[in-house]
Amino acid sequence: MQKINIGGSGLMASPIVWGVMRIPQLNDQEALTMLKTAYEDGINFFDNADIYGDGASEIKFGKALKASHIDRDQVLVQTKVGIGKNMYDFSKAHIIEGVEASLSRLQLDHVDTLLLHRPDPLMEPDAIAEAFLQLQNSGKVRQFGVSNFNPMQVDLLQQAVPQALIANQLQFGLMHTGMLDAGMHTNMNDTRSIQHDGGLLEYSRLSNMTIQAWSPYQYGFFAGVFIDNPKFPELNATLKKVAQAHDTNVNAIASAWLLRIPASIQVVVGTMNPARLTEICAAARITLTRKEWYDLYLAAGNDLP
Repeated sequence: MQKINIGGSGLMASPIVWGVMRIPQLNDQEALTMLKTAYEDGINFFDNADIYGDGASEIKFGKALKASHIDRDQVLVQTKVGIGKNMYDFSKAHIIEGVEASLSRLQLDHVDTLLLHRPDPLMEPDAIAEAFLQLQNSGKVRQFGVSNFNPMQVDLLQQAVPQALIANQLQFGLMHTGMLDAGMHTNMNDTRSIQHDGGLLEYSRLSNMTIQAWSPYQYGFFAGVFIDNPKFPELNATLKKVAQAHDTNVNAIASAWLLRIPASIQVVVGTMNPARLTEICAAARITLTRKEWYDLYLAAGNDLP
């Protein structure tokens, strides 16, 4: 699988990311099988967060990674911190303590990327900068990014931290296209013209920030998946048609749709099914035509002005 340079950082990562939030539902052997399948399919980037399973996801993944005997230098491990109990917490102490607890659960001495999970209105950029510097100087974190931030929030933080923020993890997929819709409906007064996120797609491209697309197969906010869902007959018919044209599967096409966008994008995949993960990884070998990309966009219920 061809790698991308995340945020120009020099970290060469697979465009398909295995997100391990649901790994606690697997037993140890199943978790090991999933990890080995991901690695053998070309995935070298693994996404976690301290809040997933209240830490159980990191424990299960760390145990699987150790049992796999995969060379640590051949994989990139990411985690996220910043969500406390009934609040967001970007205090220096919480960030540092969160990372140290994650490393203990993961059985690692460092993570390759650390993301701040959701914007904290009480964040003090200078305090965050101190935390990042301490974590980097101690060798516990190599690179930093954010999750679910808008452009102004990124700029507010970036003006204080010396490290480049290399990634922003955002919900993005065929049924969650707000980052695209507003741009195409510029200077109009319909619903799709409303800019909810401050031009995140264009901002990320200008800032050389990798977009990590989470829940790429969901519609709504965790309402369910759209693939093979009878609620979306036109979209699924188009997915199947395009899949047949490329001699592949609908999971790969839904992922290739994101990868066709000329930005630095990673698709975060949360499946715990080895066969489905292998199907999705085929997306890295597919380049949709412009017509196929627009056909899928329109079949998802979108329009062109």
